[in-house]
Amino acid sequence: MDYEVDVFVSYAHLDDAALVEGQKGWVSNLHRALEIRVGQFLGKAPHIWRDPKLKGDDVFADALAERLRQAALLVSVVSPRYVRSEWAKRELSEFFKAVGSQEERNLRHRSRVFKVLKTPVSLELQSPELRSLLGYEFFNVDAQSGRVLEFDEVFGPDAQRNFWIKLDDLAHDVCDVLDLVEGPEIEGDAGTGVAVVQDGGQGVVFVAETTGDLKEQRESIRRDLQQHGYTVLPADALPQVAAEVDAAVRADLARCSMSVHPIGRRYSLTPEGALLSLVEIQNELAIERGRHGGFARLVWIPKELQVEDPRQQQVVEKLRTDSRMGPDADLLESTLEDLRTVIHETLEKARARRSAAADPDPTEMPPAALKSMYFIYDERDAGAVLPWADYLFNQGFEVIHPVFSGDEADVRAYHEENLRAADAVVIFYGAANEAWLRRKLRELQKIAGYGRTKPAPVVVSCLVPPKTPEKERFRTHECLVVPQWNGVSPDDWAPILARLKG
Repeated sequence: MDYEVDVFVSYAHLDDAALVEGQKGWVSNLHRALEIRVGQFLGKAPHIWRDPKLKGDDVFADALAERLRQAALLVSVVSPRYVRSEWAKRELSEFFKAVGSQEERNLRHRSRVFKVLKTPVSLELQSPELRSLLGYEFFNVDAQSGRVLEFDEVFGPDAQRNFWIKLDDLAHDVCDVLDLVEGPEIEGDAGTGVAVVQDGGQGVVFVAETTGDLKEQRESIRRDLQQHGYTVLPADALPQVAAEVDAAVRADLARCSMSVHPIGRRYSLTPEGALLSLVEIQNELAIERGRHGGFARLVWIPKELQVEDPRQQQVVEKLRTDSRMGPDADLLESTLEDLRTVIHETLEKARARRSAAADPDPTEMPPAALKSMYFIYDERDAGAVLPWADYLFNQGFEVIHPVFSGDEADVRAYHEENLRAADAVVIFYGAANEAWLRRKLRELQKIAGYGRTKPAPVVVSCLVPPKTPEKERFRTHECLVVPQWNGVSPDDWAPILARLKG
């Protein structure tokens, strides 16, 4: 249907009171900024409306109810005053009554109600219609003092900058849903006559909910994916009961081709009736989803993360040593920019594989075999591995060393290129610990994901000084293990070289 109002702004009059005499109130500024930004994204002026003369003792007019029925979307400016306002509750009720069914309220799992949190309000105090919505927080809470700082220009340039960043998120999402309201692409189910809304754009990605210390980084990931045409889930706040969390996350993951799991320094909340934290639950369900194929999982630990909570320390260490990091999973301890690069590279590779599978090139021939060995070692062992490099080079093999400096994205690209091409990979177990070695072995399981078309390489774990009980106990079925405590031993290498040359 055609709507007379694109966006109806529901708010409490007190929240539009100007903090500085002569300036506009916060809601007025939000209204103006949203109108401009949505118009720029849509390419036409939107009709955003709010009642400018709200008073606590006003009568809820029939004309206002009619205005709500003619609105495509509702923006609720939530605050302590708003949740106490009978007027605000009536506006929500009238809008939901006008929208009708649950299917009409959520298009492609995108709600037609937007929750703008001007200040913190606990879920228990919010109307039932708002509790399940993620919301757009226009404030920061200082981790040390607990002080709330609203995104308002009167609180300085940082607060003003944060206002525009969050406003940009809101405007993008409002435009997306307006497009759906105006004309969503639907396919009818001939068997049931029910219209089924299809996911459009590039695809669907699950960005796991995380702790408050990574809230801005998670929003940045979500915003970046949406700007590249991806649908990002979860679209609503996750429930607080374990069984409901499992059902909601499973349903979202079933629609996704990738999940991204930011791991922060704090221990996340534990849903009612659960034994694991929310962060762990989402990761476990993503592992379960990965077993069905066509799915990639990225676990991200920010570079140089400092964790003090013993519970979260256990979570982080468990992730670092998790043996379930298969070919389509990865653990990154990197900067946010490096994570973004890997996300898009992984999505692009998956898209290329799907395209190649759908339209294979019959003339494409496998690349010629290269007698090359890629060395992987800790930077502290750079000098210690030289005798093995000289020996293997003299045996007719091209020896490739890793790089440890330069742009992180370039270093990683060089590493993946070597994994794609090398005939053998030699991991030197020297100054690093076993957890480091296990991570390298898990990474080798993902070679197919890096685009390797050759047979799997011969993988060797070369045990070099210092000799420790931990190394002497080391055993694995994932590679050949060659102890080299006293320098290069040609006899130990002979069967490996014969296998490669053969």
